[in-house]
Formats: sequence, structure tokens, C-alpha cells
Amino acid sequence: MRKLKRVIFILGAGALLSACSADENGSGQMGQDIIPAVEVVQAQYGGLPLEERLNGIVSASNQVEIYPRISAPIEEIYVQNGDQVNQGEPLLKLRDTEYRERLRQAEASLRISLAQKRQAEAALGEIDSQIRRERILAERDLSSEMELEQLEARLESARASLELADAQVEQARSTVDEQKDALDQTIVRSPVSGTIGQRGAEIGMLVNNSTRLFTVGDLTQSKITINLTERMLSYISTGNTVRIFSENLPDTVVVSEISRISPFLGAGNFSTQAEIEVENEDRILLPGMFVTVDILYGESEQATVIPLSAIYRNPQSGVTGVYVATSFGSETTMIQEPEDGAPTSNLSNPTDVEFRPIEVIARGRDAAGVGGIRSGDWVVTVGQNLLVRDNSEIARVRPVEWEDIIDMQRLRPQDLLREIMNEGNVAEQRRLEIRNIN
Repeated sequence: MRKLKRVIFILGAGALLSACSADENGSGQMGQDIIPAVEVVQAQYGGLPLEERLNGIVSASNQVEIYPRISAPIEEIYVQNGDQVNQGEPLLKLRDTEYRERLRQAEASLRISLAQKRQAEAALGEIDSQIRRERILAERDLSSEMELEQLEARLESARASLELADAQVEQARSTVDEQKDALDQTIVRSPVSGTIGQRGAEIGMLVNNSTRLFTVGDLTQSKITINLTERMLSYISTGNTVRIFSENLPDTVVVSEISRISPFLGAGNFSTQAEIEVENEDRILLPGMFVTVDILYGESEQATVIPLSAIYRNPQSGVTGVYVATSFGSETTMIQEPEDGAPTSNLSNPTDVEFRPIEVIARGRDAAGVGGIRSGDWVVTVGQNLLVRDNSEIARVRPVEWEDIIDMQRLRPQDLLREIMNEGNVAEQRRLEIRNIN
């Protein structure tokens, strides 16, 4: 953080040193002697990682919301938020008096249907016996053909009655099974193993199939859902490496890969969803959390690579390019750091700077591959506006590491503003100290 504060404050600090020097020499024209102070980083040569930054939503593995299948008041609750449960374990009990009564009535109806079936079977058997006797008598010419036809008609009717009784028995059994299932549903059980959360149940509450009772999921396994546009599907695929991080999880980056991509685009938005499965044994990713996902999908062609903050569009000419410290090198004399650690340390003597137009070949999240400059050139990353404002071709420069510039680029605007305000207070105190010394 101390390095970062120096990056932010270097502009004002360099100007302050030059101004103080002019004042000590008694020039009386402080503004004319100010030499801008800038920060530089050395351009590199190589491939630029290609990344796509998206936002994702975390959910637990097998995360499900639990709703009751019946309507009844809650009598007992067996679990609380944060409890671990196994698949099939009871979570709460609904009042079952009404459902027990319904089951009793259904079982009684089944017994009635079974009795009616037995009656139909007995009637069919009796008619069947009569027909056999009539046929024997008819063979001996002791019975008329009309009597036999009447018995056969009664036989068909008896068979139909038996089929009806069979159907009524099946219907009654189905009703019994349905009522048993409804009675079983008075005990709400977990469909998966996991952790209980988002409890919305209280004893005495009347619930129905639209009342969410709990959310259950395995917190040791997380799933992150991201949206991919139709364009992204041309270069992003399953297996691509991803980096997952959040501003609420400082210094934590989770590495995984895209597990699956839905092949169906949404109507109207022309986007689809991709899922990323992540091991979450430490439970740092919480369901419902918003995270940032960087998808790494390749590498650009070899080129000179510079931080994005080095790219500057000259407001006077409209040309995009970079400022290069042309005479800065390992032999350049540097102002050594004072004992009190003042922010005016490690600045060079006045160094020539030159604006050079560039061609952006590839652009990543933090850096760009460009043409127009060479690897090893020292490019200005902070302070270009001072060079343009003062129309200056010289500057005092301070070399910084790539990591420091990347960290600064990733700061949110509100964080950067806070750092500037903090360092502004330090600068004011420093001015007062110098004035008192003089």
C-alpha cells in the first residue's frame, strides 16, 4: 500500500521539489521552473493473455429450495439455519389430523369396494352355474332356447358388474395411496444432503405449495453461473481456465474451468449460461454472492506489451500513443530516498520524453500489445496530462514495477480517490514543514 500511495502522490511531490528549488534560488517565477514528475515502466516483449471479464452468481452444489406439497399449519420444526442434514432427513412436521381422517375414509371406501367386488364375483359364479345346468337340460330337450338366452344375457351383465367392481377397487386403492402420500407429506424431508439456510418456517404458520420453507445445498461444492453472449461463444468453450475473485475476498483468487455451456440462446437477449464448478472446502464462496470471473481463452501474437495506463490519447492532436523517456536508462542519476521516507524520493534528474504514436494489436484486461515502440523502452504510465499541460519535453521520472502499475489500474475509482485524498493531507503537511524550514 505504501508503494501505491507513492504512485498516486508522485505527481504533486515532483512538482513540489522543483518549485522549492526554484524558490530557494530566488527566481520569483516558480511556475516556469517546474519540471513534471512522472512514473515509467519498461515495455516488455511477449504474448498477451486474452481474457474476458464477466460477473457471476454463486450457488451451492445441488442447491434446492424446499416447498411443502400440501397446505397445513406447521406443528414442529427440527432444524435451524446452518444445520447439516442428510438426504431424507425430516425438517419439519405439518398438522396431520385432517390427512389421517382422509386416509381413514379412503381405506373404508376401499373395503366397501372390495365387498362389492366379492358380491359381483358371487353373482357371476351363480349365473355361470345356472347356464351350465341349462345347457345340459337343453341337450336333453328339457329346456327352451329362450331360457338359455336369458341366462347368457344375465351372465354378460354379471361380468360387466364384476369389471365395474374391479375398477372401483382400483380407484379406491389409488385414493388410499394418494391419501397415504399426502399424510407422508406432513413430514417435510430434505431431498439432498447439505446445509440448511434461508429458513422461512415458523411454528403455527399456515403454509401451501408456494411457501418457501428452506434452502438446502452442499456448501463444500459451489457452482458459478455466468452469461455468455453469442459473440463470446466463438472463442469461449468448456475447459477454458477461469480466475474467480471478489472485492469482499481480498487476496483470494480461485482457479477453475468452465464445466458446461448451455447450447440454447435466450429469446431476445441472444445469450446463454455457462456453469463453473468449484471446490469450496473452506466455504469462502457463499450462495448468492456476486463474483468477478476472468476467462482465459488464449494468447495474442508476440508484440511489445505495455500497461493500459501507458496508452494516452493526445487531446491536442487526437493521436493515440505513449510517452517514452528516451534518455532514461540504468546510468541515469536518481535522487536518493530521504531518511524520513518523504514521497519525493527516487526521482531522476531531468530526462527527455517523447510522444510516439502506436498501433494497438491486442488488448487484454491489464495490458496491450502494441506496435510503434520497442521492448525495453521506458513508457510513462502516470503523469501524461502534466506533460501535455506544460508542453514539456523533459520530466523527472521514477521507475516502477509492473505489479505496482497493475495494482493501481485495478483500483476502483472510489478507492483511488480515497488514496489521493489521504495523500493530499500528507502533501499539505509536507509543504508546511518545508515552509517552516525555509
